[in-house]
Amino acid sequence: MGEACAAHAGVEYIVYAPGVLTSDFALQLIRQQSGLGIPCLPVEDVVFGGLAGKENPQGILAVVRQPHLQLENLPVDGFAWGVALVAPQDPGNIGSILRAIDAVGASGLLLLDDPANDQFSADPYHPNSVRASMGAIFWHPIVSSVFSHFASWSKANGYHVYGTSAHASRDYRQVERYETPLVLLLGSERNGLTSTQSAICEAVLSIPMQGRVTSLNLAVAAGVMLYSISNKL
Repeated sequence: MGEACAAHAGVEYIVYAPGVLTSDFALQLIRQQSGLGIPCLPVEDVVFGGLAGKENPQGILAVVRQPHLQLENLPVDGFAWGVALVAPQDPGNIGSILRAIDAVGASGLLLLDDPANDQFSADPYHPNSVRASMGAIFWHPIVSSVFSHFASWSKANGYHVYGTSAHASRDYRQVERYETPLVLLLGSERNGLTSTQSAICEAVLSIPMQGRVTSLNLAVAAGVMLYSISNKL
């Protein structure tokens, strides 16, 4: 929650349970935000437990406005490189990828529905996503769109699109240099990229598996690729 306040992410109000809250940082944050005019509402412990929706809550939460960004309002100079996910199903993966985006200094995240293939994304503001992002969700743009719009937008704005696939013949380590603007395109956890989605990529790369497993978790694969790209820009 401290990250939401630090990022000026549109905190509507704060709810806290005096009987549960023991963190000096959180108590100071309440005083600070109250001084800025943000409503800070104390509630009974049992009420807070119902609001938090998790065991052993820390005793403080914030209600934050969700931004609604559109691709056409995303300037290329403000989105030099980032990740596009086609219909991710696990909110935890979305949050973990945002955390990796922040770690490597990438720009943000695009979530792409593909109605033609009956593929739709999970909610990036699901509590599991927010927690997994470790605050990164408040610092980087998240844009929801459809794949066909993304394909047109990325081409019109000169983006280099790189995809990943377990079936690709080119090892990601063989890429010597990446150029921006750039988007790393990842398919859904279950199906990966379709042939239509792969077709818009400048290259489709594989992460070789040397053990018995045949693939990586989506967030892990994104992290591997993001660090590789960041080292070769």
